[in-house]
Amino acid sequence: MILAFLLLIGGGWAWHSAGLANWRDRLFQYIDNRDIVTFEARFSPEQIIEAHRHELLENRRTLQNSVVKYYPYLLLEVKYPEHSKTREGVLLWGLHEGEIVLNTETWETTHGFKDCLECEANRTDFKILQALARHPGKMSIEELQKELHVEREMLSRWIEGAKQKHLVVQKGNLLQLHFENPKLLVSSQTKIKQQLVSKPLGEGEKIPKIYSHSQVSALTQAAFGGEFKIRSEREVFLPIYSFDILNADGSVQTSEWNALTGQRIIPHYLFLSFFSFTS
Repeated sequence: MILAFLLLIGGGWAWHSAGLANWRDRLFQYIDNRDIVTFEARFSPEQIIEAHRHELLENRRTLQNSVVKYYPYLLLEVKYPEHSKTREGVLLWGLHEGEIVLNTETWETTHGFKDCLECEANRTDFKILQALARHPGKMSIEELQKELHVEREMLSRWIEGAKQKHLVVQKGNLLQLHFENPKLLVSSQTKIKQQLVSKPLGEGEKIPKIYSHSQVSALTQAAFGGEFKIRSEREVFLPIYSFDILNADGSVQTSEWNALTGQRIIPHYLFLSFFSFTS
């Protein structure tokens, strides 16, 4: 409202003039630093440090810095058909990570939707992905055609499109998902028990979005079908504690911890390395 009024009275030339430059910057700073809607933290930084003191502060390590970061999520109020009934619920989608949160108690997420966001996967892509996910990740072309009830020529075009987006790979007559440990067959809603609160950003750091509302909205239709409807949407934030730990040799190690679960957030590259090593 303030911004619209400013544009009206100032005009395009005035908005870029030197006289209003400082006012414009202060206005955007105010808009960016107003109250945010965030999940209420269940753990304080002190509680997490005390519970994980051995892991964080062993071997003469010391806490150098602690910062609260707010990661952006899109909270969608949705309705969708299920078992001949209409269900209503909410869906929480990460605007930085690109994945759906399945349960806020554990912060379990999907795996594979980020790739689909980045390549703008469509409904036919998801028909193939979901069919493969129902059959341990791989099927023959004939099996896939039988499951999807589609003509071979049309299926070939669908497969080629999914291959070009690096969603599937083909080995002879066999088609398989191009994800490691995919999690694509999920419910259309998130299990949420935590409260949302409004609070000033204060000294916290707001992490920028990587994906837009429109990208997420388009992908929900592709993933869940045309009967899936978004009734409303709201941007909310997850508080994360970032600890800088000074090691005895002078190096600094940074770790991030979920303020709702109290658990460490494992960087994606370490997560993949761990499973590659143990598999």
